[in-house]
Amino acid sequence: MKQFKSFLAPQFERYISYRQHLGYETQNSWSHLLMFDCYLVELQMEQGSFTPAFFLQLRKRLPWQPSTINRVLSTLRVFFQYLVRQGDFKENPLKDIPPLKELHYLPFVFSPEQIDQLLNAVYKRIRKNRAYYLKDVAIYLAVLLLARCGLRISEPLKLLIGRYRPGENTLYIEKTKFKKDRLIPIPKSVAVELDNYLKLRKTLLPGDHNPYFLAAGYHKGISTYQASRAFHQAVKDIGLDQPRRNIANVTFGSPTPHSLRHSFAINTLKRIREQGKSIQNALQVLAVFMGHQKVEYTARYLTVLGTQHRQNLVRFTISLQEEI
Repeated sequence: MKQFKSFLAPQFERYISYRQHLGYETQNSWSHLLMFDCYLVELQMEQGSFTPAFFLQLRKRLPWQPSTINRVLSTLRVFFQYLVRQGDFKENPLKDIPPLKELHYLPFVFSPEQIDQLLNAVYKRIRKNRAYYLKDVAIYLAVLLLARCGLRISEPLKLLIGRYRPGENTLYIEKTKFKKDRLIPIPKSVAVELDNYLKLRKTLLPGDHNPYFLAAGYHKGISTYQASRAFHQAVKDIGLDQPRRNIANVTFGSPTPHSLRHSFAINTLKRIREQGKSIQNALQVLAVFMGHQKVEYTARYLTVLGTQHRQNLVRFTISLQEEI
């Protein structure tokens, strides 16, 4: 990790250690503080005389979406509150700075048919050459697990040997975003593909000691870049490649690997609703399955139940913008 270089470097390092000691994930906090550290170096500040106006100017200079800027300022607000408790500052200079108004975000949603097309496109790109075959199959399985099980992209890539249980058709997911472990059932069709992969791996990697379930060779797993590249190429192959768009007060997300997780949840809830079953009851189960810390996070998927709803919103907001 890069080292902090501004006059606040000792406080930044002490704060990160403090948060880690409490058991918090600090990657985002570290990146936000590093950005602020670079800003202080750029201004050649050698002492802290921070005012609300200083942070309003910083907020104005940040080139990101309002939601990202709000997260950065939230990190800085918590950091300065820590310094107040430590006696380094008398008052938190960010306490009265309001958040920016955020655009309503709608993720890209794949229909079940589009997911089938996407997976077929990834599968068609598997190279039959022995040097690449196992790695390409593993990449395909990573995308398959995102689509069919709603995993985060890091979860299949970090999956270790032995965490898939063939007899039970389950995956044991460890140390996820919220430091939670979970055991999830997987569809039989997915289990069949994983079983076939294990047989292939045993044939192509004799004497294999790679700890990762999805192997790119004898000693390493699949990278996020490899899985993302395969996903985006498949999106282009099936004609769904499109940019992120801000229309009126709505941000429509572009297709990303995480869209498969959104789509899994939305299509599951839509199917439950069409079967006449209780969505509220299903939310509790789905929240555990997806590893959400709170059921409220899962409930957010209720804002968009399916691709048709999303497409109608796109058309409506475009027409509204044209009228204005």
